[in-house]
Amino acid sequence: MNLLRIALKSARFRRTSLLLTVFSIAISVTLLLGVDKVRKETKTSFLNTVSQTDLIVGARSGPTNLLLYSVFRIGNATNNVTWETYETIAAQDEIAWTVPISLGDSHRGFRVMGTTTDYFDYYRYGDKRPLAFDVGQQFDEVYDTVLGADVASSLGYEVGDEVILSHGLVSADFADHDDKPFTVVGILDRTGTPVDRTVHVSLAGIEAIHIDWQGGGRSGVTLDAEQALKFDLTPTSITAFMVGLENRALTFRVQREVNDYQGEPMSAIIPGATLADFWRTISAVEQVLFVISGFVLVAGLLGMLTTILSTLNERRREIAVLRAIGARAAHVVLLIVLETLLVVVAGCIVGVAMLYGLLAIGRPIVTRRFGVDLAMSWLDPTQLLIMAGVIVGAVLVGLIPGFVAYRRSIQDGLDVRI
Repeated sequence: MNLLRIALKSARFRRTSLLLTVFSIAISVTLLLGVDKVRKETKTSFLNTVSQTDLIVGARSGPTNLLLYSVFRIGNATNNVTWETYETIAAQDEIAWTVPISLGDSHRGFRVMGTTTDYFDYYRYGDKRPLAFDVGQQFDEVYDTVLGADVASSLGYEVGDEVILSHGLVSADFADHDDKPFTVVGILDRTGTPVDRTVHVSLAGIEAIHIDWQGGGRSGVTLDAEQALKFDLTPTSITAFMVGLENRALTFRVQREVNDYQGEPMSAIIPGATLADFWRTISAVEQVLFVISGFVLVAGLLGMLTTILSTLNERRREIAVLRAIGARAAHVVLLIVLETLLVVVAGCIVGVAMLYGLLAIGRPIVTRRFGVDLAMSWLDPTQLLIMAGVIVGAVLVGLIPGFVAYRRSIQDGLDVRI
């Protein structure tokens, strides 16, 4: 007895309800696999925000706070590090390079970061990828600025445009440094990191715009851009600095020395370890999303079960005839399970197709808006395991209507009720 042919013919006569069931399963599978893929790609993007940086040093604070303001431009430093201390630590034999950063200003909602050209030479993200320019070059003059990709695209800037920075994190007319405009000299390629949302200027530029500011406001004497250049623009302090070591085996020793530095209280963190710890603290959110997706899948399977059970009354004569021509009880159960399996496999195939279709459409949008690159990769072992779990669950669900059909007698099926 060819159960597959019987199952296909039976499904053809009930194609409307089964197509709706297939679509319901497909949506559940798309959501489940989509959440898993977004979760993994987000985690990868998060952990790859900064690489090849051995330590990040800032004023004494918690590791998470130091990580957030120095790497993600979120929040503020508890204090600054003096320039003398920075130079003392940077001069140590174990240290190969340092990149100072100075935060505190903004431009139309985007954070401004003062740094040196070493930032473009040593900063790495992802798999040791260096920063690259879409157009233009590094800043050279005091009033030059290099924009991240999101800043340029959101505000419509091009090389040669002027940018007015604002004192503090909230743009306001009274806080604008409009007497010292910056010129865009470069726009970076998109990185999928906070670099895309950062306005980069030189440390000298940060000092220049604050020459005539005291206590968070303008002093009595206002200096224009040219007058500010006549002053010593060496910073007195910075927010934090990144460190690369000659030998990574010395990481813990140098970290301990910085944490115990007697000149002023400081903290040194290992970016990779701190990123991993911070991700674990927020991983509850991804688990909740995954659980919700699981419930959606269960709802889809229950909907399929309801559909199959509701059609059993219509199929009582069909099942009775099969029993009458020699089909055993096991054949009836296998027929129902096989139909269930076909519906779920079709739903999984359609769901995977929908997932990749949505990825193809939404990938550029997600990358542009959130900085997360959703790779168009094949399903990984975990996702294949999820698919296998869905199919096994469907088989188990299919046993319920199969058992119901098995319990019905041939006479009950042949007895026509009007």
